[in-house]
Amino acid sequence: MTRIQGGLIDRNRPLSFRFDGRSYSGFEGDTLASALLANGVRLVGRSFKYHRPRGIFSAGSEEPNALVELREGARREPNTRATVVELYDGLVADSQNRIGSLEHDLLSVNDLFAPFFAAGFYYKTFMWPRAFWEKLYEPAIRRAAGLGSLSMLADPDAYDRGFQHPDLLVIGGGAAGLMAALTTGRAGASVLLADEDCRLGGRLLAEGGVIDDTPAADWVAGVVAELENLPNVRILTRTTVFGAYDHGVYGAVERVSDHLPEPGRKVRQTLWRISARHAILATGATERHIPFGDNDRPGIMLAGAMRAYVNRWAVTPQARAEDPVAIFTNNDDGHRTALALAARGVPLAGVIDTRSGVSSLGEYRTFAGATVTGTKGRKGLSAIELRHGGTSEWLNCGALGVSGGWNPNVHLASHHRGRPLWSDEKLAFVPDDNGPQGLLVAGAARGEGSTAEALADGARVALTALEALGISGTAPAIPVASEEPSAIEAFWHVPAKGRAWVDFQNDVTVKDIKLAHQENMRPVEHLKRWTTLGMATDQGKTANVTALAVMAELTGKTIPETGTTIFRPPYTPVSMGVLGGGDTGQRFRPRRLTPTHPWAEAQGAVFVEVGPWMRAQYFPRAGETHWRQTVDREARAVRASVGVCDVTTLGKIDVQGPDAGEFLNRIYANLMGTLKPGKVRYGLMLREDGIAYDDGTCACLAEGHYVVTTTTANAGLVYQRMEFARQCLWPELDVTLISTTDAWAQIAVAGPKSRELLSRIVDGFDMSNDAFPFMGCAELTVCGGLRARLFRISFSGELAYEIAVPARYGNALMERLMDTGKDLDVTAYGTEALGVLRIEKGHATANEINGQTTATMLGMDRMVSRKKDSIGAIMSRREGLSGDARRLVGFVPVDAGEPVVAGSHLVAPGDPVDMAHDQGWITSACYSPHVGSSIGLGYLVNGDSRLGQEFIAANPLEGQSVRVKAVSAHFVDPEGERLRD
Repeated sequence: MTRIQGGLIDRNRPLSFRFDGRSYSGFEGDTLASALLANGVRLVGRSFKYHRPRGIFSAGSEEPNALVELREGARREPNTRATVVELYDGLVADSQNRIGSLEHDLLSVNDLFAPFFAAGFYYKTFMWPRAFWEKLYEPAIRRAAGLGSLSMLADPDAYDRGFQHPDLLVIGGGAAGLMAALTTGRAGASVLLADEDCRLGGRLLAEGGVIDDTPAADWVAGVVAELENLPNVRILTRTTVFGAYDHGVYGAVERVSDHLPEPGRKVRQTLWRISARHAILATGATERHIPFGDNDRPGIMLAGAMRAYVNRWAVTPQARAEDPVAIFTNNDDGHRTALALAARGVPLAGVIDTRSGVSSLGEYRTFAGATVTGTKGRKGLSAIELRHGGTSEWLNCGALGVSGGWNPNVHLASHHRGRPLWSDEKLAFVPDDNGPQGLLVAGAARGEGSTAEALADGARVALTALEALGISGTAPAIPVASEEPSAIEAFWHVPAKGRAWVDFQNDVTVKDIKLAHQENMRPVEHLKRWTTLGMATDQGKTANVTALAVMAELTGKTIPETGTTIFRPPYTPVSMGVLGGGDTGQRFRPRRLTPTHPWAEAQGAVFVEVGPWMRAQYFPRAGETHWRQTVDREARAVRASVGVCDVTTLGKIDVQGPDAGEFLNRIYANLMGTLKPGKVRYGLMLREDGIAYDDGTCACLAEGHYVVTTTTANAGLVYQRMEFARQCLWPELDVTLISTTDAWAQIAVAGPKSRELLSRIVDGFDMSNDAFPFMGCAELTVCGGLRARLFRISFSGELAYEIAVPARYGNALMERLMDTGKDLDVTAYGTEALGVLRIEKGHATANEINGQTTATMLGMDRMVSRKKDSIGAIMSRREGLSGDARRLVGFVPVDAGEPVVAGSHLVAPGDPVDMAHDQGWITSACYSPHVGSSIGLGYLVNGDSRLGQEFIAANPLEGQSVRVKAVSAHFVDPEGERLRD
């Protein structure tokens, strides 16, 4: 054990956990990484390409090495950074990216072939021979892709989404963030403070120190207590703000129950959409390392992380307490780590400082003007080689802390394609002023890295934000904190004959960057992709700036001239589950239920998704063992007696105004302005390019009052286009639109006895053929005074009506119709029978009007009126559209026992089955109980003059080939006598 006294862990609450099958113990407040270090575990993973041993490198979300598979079974989560996993009792974690044990990974043999896997090898290798791609390369790449593995089981956890609208979003709960939240909270602004850690304080928890003569952790606790008591301040811990988007919107993920063994009734994570008037970015900075020979051994970590493990988690970095620790640095911060270790009684081998003339800040040895040039210890550091004054020597040590300076976390400030600016003073990129609108940056995130600087800067930026918000605020008293030394030298890497690692996760070395330079992959975006630099879970947080410096050195340019890659969300990995907000299974997308859904459910209906709606597909009865038995019965019932079907899902748009008729004339291809009150007309809509995109009916209820129906799938699209035309194309027209799809329940009543059934529920309305003929409409009352609308329209070829009542009465109306029509053998039918009926009658729907068909193909070219202009009318007369030879016809199999399959292509008998000989295709197909075989609708070249000819309906995907005969699309009552009876 390497646990020492102190820290912010609760030693009264011990916790047990397992890693790679072995049991260990820790305390509440530990992370998985700190608990592993406390148990002397240094080897925690393998690198992606060469499978080299990897140890814990950092203490935060920038961790590139310690990636584990967390939990078991369906809740298993790969690629979880051990440094941000809160320890809980019973936690189970496993190392990943290995074959066999972590200690003896069989894939470590890849390291022997490292010379063949240099930068860009995949671009060069996988191009030839061409035939190898599908058989060899792609399968191998797919097998090798990724680090961890999924359980392949359904995620059992629940996720949620939420919305916040604060005046001010403060991102980061360190010194600057706390001062910003305190200043704005006291001024009365609505403040949301988000921090990715489980407790606020940021680096203050890792540094220790004193603020206002109080231990830093106690000062943090006092500020947090005040913020929690302010009603206008909300604190979200365990929350990462991962992206900055347009209009002041920020995406954040709150890990609600990831720190619990089981979420219980809680959601696991919540996706927050935060719309903030202004925001303050106080996310601190990330330490970078210095590449040198063999610098990737377990036991080598960032010096600032060492300080965090000692001060916050009371863990020393070496496997054995007696082993000395060394520090390699080019700046004063490395000496702060040495002082922290010495204060905790950790033996020091010394500080290797690249700067000449520096001296120790404490009682430890300093090697000024020296560098680390090599290491020993395959699976754990045992010694380092340092070069000092022209000579080399080896130092025995159990851990090495490396500090190459600090990079402000500028990611969110750069998410709108902003480019950070280089600071020669700080040797780092800092945010520019072209970040997301309303975003201010404070503290170490803009280079003000000392505690005193961060406290003062947080208060200053908060006052600027308050002024922008129009809220008066008072500058608070700035807490007194010591100024930490921050001198730094520009030293980026140690030249080495061997491999000096820059990106640990992707195995990118200084030599790889040199090769990219030689091969002219010098622009930073090319460098990134050629070497895979920064293309990992850490997104190059510890590696990218160092790599830019190496490339700048090679090209003879400055670092700012070399530039940076584009910063994109997310800042840290975000699970697909939370991005979906829990929309899985039945919640995958919104489900809209028809007004008659309760009744249909009670009848045992089988439902199907139709766009956003759940519609009754068919209504099985006892003794029916196959769905087609049910559908055949329902279709026969409609043709023999009467059937009822909920068609509420059809789009309904109310169009009113003095210019409503003229407006509809321009929307529809055919004339609508001449429609008289009480009449209905079938209509066709065209896109601007002349292609048909929807059909439906237009009913004139009164002068200047129309009701337009659309297909279910296009209800929203048609309304959107009509509203665009009203507002943008013809704003001079006095017309108003409103979607009433949800306001009215609509039920189709079809069959020879439909008039008799409806006459029993309408109030004093003459249903005779003379008084209410085909394509009529009326406003009336039913069932003793309930207002309703009645339309005499048919898509089944039978005498049929559609009756609409306010949506809340839809279920009751269905029950009344079914009860009233028992003696008429009334039958409920669903979408399957509805499809059969419409195909038997030859009605085109979405399958035929699929965005690729013309009015000519549909046989509706004469509906495109030449008496007036309308959207798409002129374009529909183009030679390529009006001259299209394909026509909608029907098809039956030559052998009545063969199926007709939708999607099959038509070729002449004896012709090859290829597109060069394609004659058309089948759009819709079903079994017709009226015809006694499968039937279909489809498009055939010159189909109207080829009725009676035979073709091959080829379905190569399923290996089917059926001989079919072209017939009239009207399989039932081709003269239309029944629907007019």
